[in-house]
Amino acid sequence: MPLPSDYVERVYAGVLGKIIGVYLGRPFEGWPYARIMEELGEINYYVHEQCGVPLIVTDDDITGTFTFLRAMPDYGNALALTPAQIGQTWLNYLIEGRTILWWGGLGNSTEHTAYLRLKHGIEAPRSGSMALNGKVVAEQIGAQIFVDGWAMIAPGDPALAADLARRAASVSHDGEAIYGAQVVAAMESLAFVEPDMNKLLDTAVTFIPCDSVIYRMIGDIREWRATTTDWREAFGLLAEHYGYDKYGGNCHMVPNHGLIVLSLLWGDDDFQKTLMIVNTCGWDTDCNSGNVGCLMGIKNGLKGIEAGPDYRGPVADRMYLPAADGGRAITDALTEAYHIVNIGRALAGEAPLFPKGGAAHADVAHADV
Repeated sequence: MPLPSDYVERVYAGVLGKIIGVYLGRPFEGWPYARIMEELGEINYYVHEQCGVPLIVTDDDITGTFTFLRAMPDYGNALALTPAQIGQTWLNYLIEGRTILWWGGLGNSTEHTAYLRLKHGIEAPRSGSMALNGKVVAEQIGAQIFVDGWAMIAPGDPALAADLARRAASVSHDGEAIYGAQVVAAMESLAFVEPDMNKLLDTAVTFIPCDSVIYRMIGDIREWRATTTDWREAFGLLAEHYGYDKYGGNCHMVPNHGLIVLSLLWGDDDFQKTLMIVNTCGWDTDCNSGNVGCLMGIKNGLKGIEAGPDYRGPVADRMYLPAADGGRAITDALTEAYHIVNIGRALAGEAPLFPKGGAAHADVAHADV
């Protein structure tokens, strides 16, 4: 399958959308809807100053997304990449207690649990299995928050994106968590070539079991969209049927995946409105907002991001990727976009590209994107 002619720009917009979404939602992560409305109102722009926190910070949503993807080039950009190799990449780049993840302990943090399994010689996918770690731990949100890079190296190939997402997610997760990750990855992959949101969903759900909770929930949300134009009413229905009171643990996949789908269906194909909805609803705001921002960035490109307020200016492309490889700890959206593009090009049998003809430091304002 040939790469899209605007592949570089769309990946760059996806990376920008990811970090914009994470930075937008991070200051009030975990707040419920009522508190958000009382203290902040609808989230139409960055609110870090109101919350008394910095805008650009290290965040596992960003670091994990762009670090775990290094399994591809580290293992020769081979389509046969295995979960065990991705798990080894975790061991290669993580420093326990210091980099990337929430180190919340065995049986509490899903990712820390998986890391400890890997560290003690249990390879993926068993490291993330429900049989080993229990259903609640295995079905938390992390599989979804790290998935965007796998989609961006498979533009227009949702089957490959869903399969890569399954392999990567199985390092630390199982069950519904894997299904949610596959849906997001398939939608992001297809968004390179298909603008219709409903067609993205139609395709994405074909990769997961029809008797899964994620599949049923997506069907319910789509039925609600046919009966109401009010996203608040839809959020009430989501909370009633698939809320935190029904899905346990620190941060379960199911409710938060539902918020992603809800925001995409009620967001009117608008970058700002879609992010406003997913953030104003609350729950795991930085994670959900990051996935939504990436998908909308891929689908609508830089023009979609720039149609609203200036999200790019305050961010200025800045990213931190704290890992054992300190050379990429301080990086930027364009640099990481080219890393992703060159994995995608390698998988397509094409030569790598470099910004500004290989210049060490690209001028983002004038880079060939």
